[in-house]
Amino acid sequence: MAHFYISEQLESATVGDRVVLTGPEARHAVTVSRLAVGENIAIGNGAGLVVAGSVVTAEHTELAITAETVTREPRRQPAVFLVQALAKGDRDELAVQAATELGVDGVIPWTAARSISRWEGAKVAKGRDRWSAVVREASKQSLRAWIPDVLDLVTTKQLVRLAEGARMLVLEPTAELALSALEPDGRDLLLVVGPEGGITPQELDTFAAAGASVVRLGDEVLRTSTAGPAALAVLAVKLGRW
Repeated sequence: MAHFYISEQLESATVGDRVVLTGPEARHAVTVSRLAVGENIAIGNGAGLVVAGSVVTAEHTELAITAETVTREPRRQPAVFLVQALAKGDRDELAVQAATELGVDGVIPWTAARSISRWEGAKVAKGRDRWSAVVREASKQSLRAWIPDVLDLVTTKQLVRLAEGARMLVLEPTAELALSALEPDGRDLLLVVGPEGGITPQELDTFAAAGASVVRLGDEVLRTSTAGPAALAVLAVKLGRW
């Protein structure tokens, strides 16, 4: 499907229904993508429902299709979350964008000890909103039925509590255990990626005490913007998603 749009207001649909897209999504479809009556597109709600069909109305304020197919995709289990340390520039956002395209189920912003970038005060809500916008646009680009969750900003202690009942995998270039050697055990996965300066020994000790597995990828040391996506590709194979 060449064109995919998201309408969170879409709750249900059956074949033959008229499904409407309004607001910025409709304007983008008509004025930027130049969609016209008769073209085929898909509209999802970001929560598993996707409706595809031919455009019957193409106006600046409204785009409508007649539903020809209606699919509901369940959430994948186990879920995989990227715990991305805040990083300078747009490196954390690049990681979140690529992770979304690679199928991550959720992202968690983490204030690591060596994070240069900090979300404080009004920046907390602004940063989370920015990540939410990044995953939404990346979900459209990659035609994802589910938009990844963007959780609240966490400290190291909060992350440890959040990981209870899940399996935490901490990326560390000096680790002896390779990520590719791990086998899934059915628990949700939290993949932890540090900032530019890496994860501190104290943080590694805290994670290890909580039962985390410290793992490495290859011999190369990757940037914080590429380490998470590379690890997600490995996990996609291990989980049978690819």
